[in-house]
Amino acid sequence: MSVSEAKSADSPASQTNKTSDSKNQPAKSSTASSQLALSEEAKALINQLKATNSEVRAHEFAHLAASGGLATGGPSFVYQKGPDGQRYAVGGEVNIDTSAGSTPQETIQRARTIQAAALAPAEPSGQDFAVAAKARNMEQQAMAALQLQRSAEMQEAYKTQAQSGVQVKNGVDIQV
Repeated sequence: MSVSEAKSADSPASQTNKTSDSKNQPAKSSTASSQLALSEEAKALINQLKATNSEVRAHEFAHLAASGGLATGGPSFVYQKGPDGQRYAVGGEVNIDTSAGSTPQETIQRARTIQAAALAPAEPSGQDFAVAAKARNMEQQAMAALQLQRSAEMQEAYKTQAQSGVQVKNGVDIQV
């Protein structure tokens, strides 16, 4: 037993100090452990932000890579500042020109490219699915317009042939 311990055991004043010291000790160690826990929480948050940052960037660059030149610029990101002072991407977007083409064929091609760009990431978002659905609708409308255009062209060709007195039967032109 050391001398200081012997005095503590004998002196009532020392007993009070010892008691208050023992009360302060847990407070100090709980403060130290809460700082340590906060530090661990901060590390966990940083790791989560890093993972989110990687996922968001991969997601947006997948859109860009599949955009076939329809992207109106590079990806833009929404950032969150981490406990380490660094900025981490937590959201983003790539703007795609979703306008129709000048012909039904061009519109069909653009719609297919938009769909591919919207669904390019490994895990498309709800917004991605909405854009793909709109592009699919645009493609279907263009296909209907193309069908009408071809039908009108065929009717015009038939009228022209009928007026010229030429009939086509089994691939052979017959003069009437």
